[in-house]
Amino acid sequence: MSTHVNAHRKPNPVGKSFGRKAMRIGLFAAGAAGIATAVPAQAATAATAAAGGMGRNAAVAEDHTFSHADRAHPTQVKDSFTVRQFGTVTSAGIRNQANAVSVGCSVDAHCRSVALSFQIVTLAGQHTHLNAVNLSDAANQHCDGCQTLAGAYQFVVSTARPITLDGATKSRLADIHRRLDELSRSGIPAVDLKTKVDALAAEVTGVLHDAVADAPKAADQPTVAVQRHMDGWPGH
Repeated sequence: MSTHVNAHRKPNPVGKSFGRKAMRIGLFAAGAAGIATAVPAQAATAATAAAGGMGRNAAVAEDHTFSHADRAHPTQVKDSFTVRQFGTVTSAGIRNQANAVSVGCSVDAHCRSVALSFQIVTLAGQHTHLNAVNLSDAANQHCDGCQTLAGAYQFVVSTARPITLDGATKSRLADIHRRLDELSRSGIPAVDLKTKVDALAAEVTGVLHDAVADAPKAADQPTVAVQRHMDGWPGH
């Protein structure tokens, strides 16, 4: 199994429409078929199709958080924290995205726009084709002094056989989600917010590592793969 990571970051000048900043990770196995994703935000599906007389499972999931602040709504904060448990699949397409924009405010009356998306996916199989996309974009449009932050965090748990997150794990994740809600609405400077959100992401990683510590592992798959993409003003 080979892993390909492509990162594309293009500057997004103030006053311009969203530029796309993406990180793509593809995990390929011999004999696995590709899958394209085109589903509504915060949606997930799993399907089984017959191929050559054999069942072949495919899963798709998309999570998208969007925040828009302007003079009429100077403070806008959105966050999401989703958990998808797909079981055994031969192919999966997952996408996680956060977009934040601040428009038309000023230094004396600045806007604050925050969009954060945490996506957790568990899947199993030793011959799985995974197409995972994680991206974020923050834009200030004619908005001097505004604080605009978009962060996308994607956690993919891969095991040889299906696992189900137990009650204790779900409780720990729910506590992190609660603290993410509180943090995103705290009003602290964007630079400090980035640091604290990263710390919560590290906690999620630790919880997931604990959850799969005793699970069977595929020889050529990471147990927990994490993708982080953060964009925002002031500072990147």
